[in-house]
Amino acid sequence: MTQAARSRLGFIGTGTITEAIVTGILAGGQDGQDIVLSPRSAARAARLADLSPRVRVAGDNQAVADAAGILFLAIRPDVAEAVVRGLRFRPGQLVISLVSTVDHDTLRAWIGGEVDIVRAVPLPFVANRSGVTTVFPPNGMVEALFSQLGTAVPCSTIDEFDLLAAASALMGSFFGIMDHVVGWLKEGGLPQDGARAYLAQHFYSLSLVALRNPSVPLADLRREYSTSGGLNEQMFAVFGRNGGLDALTLALDGVLERLRALRRI
Repeated sequence: MTQAARSRLGFIGTGTITEAIVTGILAGGQDGQDIVLSPRSAARAARLADLSPRVRVAGDNQAVADAAGILFLAIRPDVAEAVVRGLRFRPGQLVISLVSTVDHDTLRAWIGGEVDIVRAVPLPFVANRSGVTTVFPPNGMVEALFSQLGTAVPCSTIDEFDLLAAASALMGSFFGIMDHVVGWLKEGGLPQDGARAYLAQHFYSLSLVALRNPSVPLADLRREYSTSGGLNEQMFAVFGRNGGLDALTLALDGVLERLRALRRI
């Protein structure tokens, strides 16, 4: 196989995450890997193919597997087994599974061949090259690929991988909390657009502080941004006393246990 073929990316499944990854890759410029997409979700696949001559849509899933040096499995868990068992893989092929609920052993049994399997959990922000992606086990090629799209976080154990997968489930909660506060501000008389714009920038600025000060403990940042006896200190204290932190821990524990239970099935 030529060097170009080895670096060619193939995607089985053309859903939201595939679109985000491909969009992010293409945003890096015209020098890069060729991309082959499966024909499922035909409208999305065609839209991505229209973005660049580097992208083409294959006739079927096997054509994607045959063409790709690096093969992404971006399929729903409920159809994953049937799709994977129906494919032929090449010995030594690098397979990146984005199916969060299927472990290495199960996937290897479905594949039935000697391939290199890496699991990854890219988040939608890879589309604008600002995503964070967990990778297990560590793999230089996969980490380099996702580092182009933001930050790659290699996990040395499956427990680390599961912990970060559980934490990533906070996305909906983040927007839910933001929506709740916007609603509270609106009830107080603030226009909704202004409330939302204020909170979005407020949370963004706080995230930047955490990113730009990685050596400063978060507890220290909390104290720095909470004047003694002030409003921020009051907010956190009331939140904790009334079960906010306990509820958050309970939710994280529940998601983590669900992930671990799926590995035991």
